[in-house]
Amino acid sequence: MLSSQHRMRASADFSTTVRSGVRSGRRNLVLYAAAVNPAQPTAFGFIVSKAVGNAVIRNRVKRRLRELAADSLRDKQYAQGLAVVVRALPAAASADFVALEHDYRKAFKTAVIKLTATPIAPARVAPEEKG
Repeated sequence: MLSSQHRMRASADFSTTVRSGVRSGRRNLVLYAAAVNPAQPTAFGFIVSKAVGNAVIRNRVKRRLRELAADSLRDKQYAQGLAVVVRALPAAASADFVALEHDYRKAFKTAVIKLTATPIAPARVAPEEKG
């Protein structure tokens, strides 16, 4: 279970993460991640629309995703400084837990790699003066 400090609730937080974060898509879900203040705990938000299914199915998908997010927090490496939004796709309704877990882990790993990979620009060197 996710504690309240690890839950994303504000609409602005969702929008900021989706717009400014990195994206990693899989068959059952799309995961957005953004680096925030490293002193803040990692926060997770979930988007499960009516396209996924009725209320029973949507709630089942959310419970599974929350469990996967809580498992990610147990790995102390990701416990601080991330904002993560997971959007469930309609295929998630018929996916079993193992398939959802596989997609979540791959998407999370890819997003973290994208966040930590910073392109190194070559240093600009001023042309030498001729004298």
